[in-house]
Amino acid sequence: TVQSEKKVYLLLNKPKDYITTMDDPEERKTVMELIRKACKERLYPVGRLDRNTTGVLLFTNDGDLARKLTHPSSNILKIYEVKLDKNLKINDLQKIIDGIYIDGHKINVDEISYIEDKPHNYVGISIHSGQYHIVKRIFESLGYKVLILDRTMFGPLTKKNVPRGTWRYLTDSEVRLLMNL
Repeated sequence: TVQSEKKVYLLLNKPKDYITTMDDPEERKTVMELIRKACKERLYPVGRLDRNTTGVLLFTNDGDLARKLTHPSSNILKIYEVKLDKNLKINDLQKIIDGIYIDGHKINVDEISYIEDKPHNYVGISIHSGQYHIVKRIFESLGYKVLILDRTMFGPLTKKNVPRGTWRYLTDSEVRLLMNL
């Protein structure tokens, strides 16, 4: 009889300057280095975060769940904290709320707002779209440069109590929540 390996699920609070790949021929730092000692099973990142993007990144060896979470039809909610090169003008904030056209497609955000007690170059944005670099492209289309992009939430999961560069295993209830999305 063939025994399948145990399913493992973990969440990393990804730091800046790590790339989301299994290995890198250019020998840059990869997220795999950060979770190397997590388990004996071979884990894979669920989706990607850019080298300079920080925050919630999931890993698993459960291919079915990984495919489900990354497929566009799953419409997984993602929340980001964004720092821009200049204050976001109120009329540009309204344009984003109304929907921005990028490459001929209307991009709708679920919510966007200034972050309380921070200058107006800090905004929170929640979005279901999984398009490539979509958050950066939204702001760039209006003439802003994204200086910091931090994914604070992926579906029901947050990076709360997970210091940058560290990871934790998902609880059974978190795994069930992901499977039921």
